[in-house]
Amino acid sequence: MFFHRQELQFKSTPDKPDAVYARKLQEVLGGQYGEISVAMQYQFQAWNMHIPGKYRDLVFGIGAEEMGHVEMLAVMIAQLLEKSPLGITDDAVQDDPTVAAVIGGTDVQHAIVAGAGARPVDSMGNPWQGSYITCSGNLLADFTANANAEMQGRVQAARLYHMTDDHGVRDLLSFLLARDTMHQNQWIQAAAEVRAEGAEALPVPRNVPISKEHRAGSYQYINFSDGAAAAEGTWASGNTPDGKGEFTYLDGPDTSSPMPPPTHPDSRLYGTTELPNRVEKIAGAVQDKLHKE
Repeated sequence: MFFHRQELQFKSTPDKPDAVYARKLQEVLGGQYGEISVAMQYQFQAWNMHIPGKYRDLVFGIGAEEMGHVEMLAVMIAQLLEKSPLGITDDAVQDDPTVAAVIGGTDVQHAIVAGAGARPVDSMGNPWQGSYITCSGNLLADFTANANAEMQGRVQAARLYHMTDDHGVRDLLSFLLARDTMHQNQWIQAAAEVRAEGAEALPVPRNVPISKEHRAGSYQYINFSDGAAAAEGTWASGNTPDGKGEFTYLDGPDTSSPMPPPTHPDSRLYGTTELPNRVEKIAGAVQDKLHKE
């Protein structure tokens, strides 16, 4: 059950209209790491979680908060568009649509499609996609992905902060930056707690038997670049984070395998092969007669 309260988590009002900045702000609303993405990511993780208790409650709670952040950004974008010019340009510019678009720098669909409102798109007008979200059912994998999403979102919010001098917009971004700080720390802490309690462990997933791995490559850094400095990292020597081995360094691969011959799919897929067309045609006819579908 969802219930909407017509209040915002934080009060912020822009100093002035700014349709160009409204378009920029769309990135942290409907972009890959925007608020729509994290809101849906956390909700689906909670809906699909296999165990009750604190982790499920945590994800539900943060998912609900992020829906509030979606609303805050949508309201801010609408406010930035409220008294913005309609975008009429003089004849010299209007004659060249490309120039007009460059000079305007606005999302014309803000006006034409949304009537001076926010849209579920990124700053380039690309629609938000469900494929942006990560929901695997593995808590350690998902919480680590959540921390990354908050990191990427905070990077973008920080960049947007420096792209405006509007005090009201900066107030909102300052608040969102603070919540991103909390959420980064929260997900990292939750991932650590999952490991400490033995619910999951590195490498994810923990229940894959070690015997299923080709163990020679489990902890070996193989350098496939001509840059040699990677050998200096702790990922090239010393204990591994999972506590089950030691890193080693190999300067370039020491194994190879011949490329297998080209594949020959069903002749009725009509791919071009080295076989004569007549042979392919006969093979297709035979397969049809044998009902090999």
